[in-house]
Amino acid sequence: MAKKSQTPEEKLAAALVPEEDWPYELPEGWCWVRILSTFINETDSKRKIKTKDYLPQGLIPVVDQGKDLVGGFTDDRSMAFQGDLPVIIFGDHTRCVKYVDFIFAQGADGIKVLRPRRYLLPVFFFYAMCNLNIPNLGYRRHFPLFDKFMIPLPPIKEQKHIIDHIKDLFAKLDAAKSKVESALAATATRKAAILHAAFTGELTGTWRQENGVTDDTWKKISLKEACEKITDGTHHSPPNTDQGEYMYVTAKNIKESGIDLSNITYVSKEVHEEIYARCDVKKGDVLYIKDGATTGIATVNMMEEPFSLLSSVAVLRPRKDKLIAGYLKNYLNSSEVKAMMINNMSGNAITRLTLTKIKATNIKVCSIDEQREIVRILDTVLAREQRVTAAAEKILADIDLMKKSVLARAFRGELGTGNPSDVSAVTELREYFSRETAK
Repeated sequence: MAKKSQTPEEKLAAALVPEEDWPYELPEGWCWVRILSTFINETDSKRKIKTKDYLPQGLIPVVDQGKDLVGGFTDDRSMAFQGDLPVIIFGDHTRCVKYVDFIFAQGADGIKVLRPRRYLLPVFFFYAMCNLNIPNLGYRRHFPLFDKFMIPLPPIKEQKHIIDHIKDLFAKLDAAKSKVESALAATATRKAAILHAAFTGELTGTWRQENGVTDDTWKKISLKEACEKITDGTHHSPPNTDQGEYMYVTAKNIKESGIDLSNITYVSKEVHEEIYARCDVKKGDVLYIKDGATTGIATVNMMEEPFSLLSSVAVLRPRKDKLIAGYLKNYLNSSEVKAMMINNMSGNAITRLTLTKIKATNIKVCSIDEQREIVRILDTVLAREQRVTAAAEKILADIDLMKKSVLARAFRGELGTGNPSDVSAVTELREYFSRETAK
């Protein structure tokens, strides 16, 4: 038996959120609507470009669920999205939201292509999506949560005013953000130049002259030769919780400045003892991310207390007569060495550096005394650059918070754009569903 079609009033009732269920009061003429009623899902499962098939340049941009607007390109015109533009791309795994008003191809899996219904301006819908508080479920899909979400809906004229106000405020914030990002880029360039000078001997040229040390003291040795131990953490994923007996360190905790304990988890004594038998991390060991997106970051462990480690992090224990931990940390963090190590990575779904490749890596070393001098200079100079970086990153975080605040105010009707004489959003919705049913 054919399913009975809904009347305009039934569609309206299904879209509207009853007033008693509103999260907060809205201005006169606004209403709350269920988000599943606000768009048409136009995801085309037959036209998706796999990540391995992305081109660095091409005819058609590929939009995926990554943080960048464009993930790559394709020259295959048949893979271009066939629906009307603009559309909103939602990253099912990443929760990224993108406004797309250009010809594009869908990237891999995990994206939803959403076309807002005509009672919503596309840019307004994009901002509404950005304002959603979607909980982070990790790499699980988030689209199934949409049946619980709702958005505030003002009349079309009010939507236009809100868009203009948001764009104006965002333009000012983006101008400030651009200046800060330029400062960050300059800091990164300076840091790269400083590290390059350190490991080519340029930084300590005067020191060698003053101490009668010749340039031929520099040589290449393998990390296997330079370290008494190179291993990694557990290759299992043990149960870990917010509280426990022993800290559990993974790649997310490794920063150049040290081990970040702000999001640390813990394992039981039994689990720790099993892991510690493999990698008994000691103070002064170099911890080096060897798996995933942050591969190539190294730090020196300065903690006295023992902790457990995941396999995404390698432990390098320098031989005292050949290598200083601070020297090795800075060497691994230099841009040239990072690029070299990343080129040695293997794997498809998860890229990683194997312990075998790490051990076989040749590094440039000088005398222990010169290493100490290099570390002394770098500690001073890079600390200054780190302060600049931290200040810039704080400003960028504040700008992001300001943008969220602007959106929150906009969707509470607090930008001072309203006009009580406008036709109400409910009236516009009713007219929309009447036209849709009459087709």
